[in-house]
Amino acid sequence: MPGQCCSPRRPRAARCFPRAIVPALAFAFAPLAACAQGAPTAATDSAVVILLGTGNPAPNPAAQGPATAVVVGKRIFLFDAGPGVERQMAAAKLPVRGGPLTAVFFTHLHSDHTLGYPDLIFTSWVMRRSAPLQAYGPHGLRAMTDHILAAWAEDIDVRTNGLEHETPGGYRVSVHEIGGAGVVYDSGGVRITAIPVLHGSWKQAFGYRVDAPGRSIVISGDTRPSPALLEAARGVDVLVHEVYPATMLPIASHEAGRDPTAYFRAFHTSDTELGQLAAQARPKLLVLTHIVGDRSNEQRFVDAIRAAGFTGRVAVGHDLDRF
Repeated sequence: MPGQCCSPRRPRAARCFPRAIVPALAFAFAPLAACAQGAPTAATDSAVVILLGTGNPAPNPAAQGPATAVVVGKRIFLFDAGPGVERQMAAAKLPVRGGPLTAVFFTHLHSDHTLGYPDLIFTSWVMRRSAPLQAYGPHGLRAMTDHILAAWAEDIDVRTNGLEHETPGGYRVSVHEIGGAGVVYDSGGVRITAIPVLHGSWKQAFGYRVDAPGRSIVISGDTRPSPALLEAARGVDVLVHEVYPATMLPIASHEAGRDPTAYFRAFHTSDTELGQLAAQARPKLLVLTHIVGDRSNEQRFVDAIRAAGFTGRVAVGHDLDRF
């Protein structure tokens, strides 16, 4: 349920604390510690971060496509919609019937961040959504939406006019294309600000800052080190940031004519670079997501971030973790 701080999939002793929170549990994040002690969960108006998907384009069953939910009371704000997003919402015990999603915010239009968009549109309709889905993102989102609706035109016709008797027009989407930096949502004590970031050759890519009652959260999206993101993340309660291991670059092989070293440096943030950024921003908790590379030794990410100068708390994110 919104506000609880444990992943529903793990034994209680393990699930209240993600596997790699540093330093020791004596300094652990307060809501997580309260959960471990059996104390009441966070207040209903507190913002809770849920990692619905921490993966990347590689089809890893243990890490679904990029998607992060921020739950504030009964409102659900979704950031990106990778493959499996609706099923991950259900796995996280978030309500899916009736179209409970307040809005979805896309960081950019790479396929791994948007393949779940048709799922959001049509599954929520099947689950009795009747109001338009509110979708925010870069220029191109409107065209993508129009093409999705056109691609599923026969499905729409059959579900509307056939025996399913779905709500006419319940598949609708209200698209809000973001022109640049600034507040894109401000209602009921929740303010969401778009942060232009640097993601290779994409003309537009965004991170987002969420300011909710008593809590501030920054979600990086995909980006190389970004001065704008650094400024937005200074002193926040939670920074959710993508990462890849810097150690993989010297041994990366050339694939299909692409130089992996040039690609990663232009499109993504290494653990060393992230440690440097976090040391300046000083978030209260740094959460790693969209993790590239071998995850069999997750401590190496934490060690590299530490070596780069960040001394605060770090959590290596896994699907369905809550913070």
